[in-house]
Amino acid sequence: MYLAAVKPVLDEVTSEVLHTRSWLEDDRKRFWQQEMRVRGRKLEDAKQELFNASLSTFGEATSFQQMAVQRTQRAVREVEEKMSVLKKWDRELDNRSAPLVKQMEQLHGFLDVEMVKAVAYLDQVLAALAAYQSVAPVAAKAAETK
Repeated sequence: MYLAAVKPVLDEVTSEVLHTRSWLEDDRKRFWQQEMRVRGRKLEDAKQELFNASLSTFGEATSFQQMAVQRTQRAVREVEEKMSVLKKWDRELDNRSAPLVKQMEQLHGFLDVEMVKAVAYLDQVLAALAAYQSVAPVAAKAAETK
């Protein structure tokens, strides 16, 4: 009963760690890389508009274009910060979870091998005790009748 209850829990925990790692390494990384491309294009467009505005007004760029460039630069820096945090957490997840995953794997191996042997041994002990219990009263009755 215990083995049947513990194994699915260990499998679920291992699966969650793998799922989280995949989410960080694949899903979030891909999302922020795509976001970097989008925001980078917007920054280039804003710079181009600023350049065009500065040419059309003989070197005086409008404040609207300057604010647009600053806003898109902040957006690009935000993505860079997110990607930096993502890399940090990717390393942290490995550093923090690897020893625990190893312990869970060892526990899983222990449950698969040693606990199965222990349960089989206890079953043999119970069978021997039951056999002894059934023999003991018969021997006592035989001694009383003599």
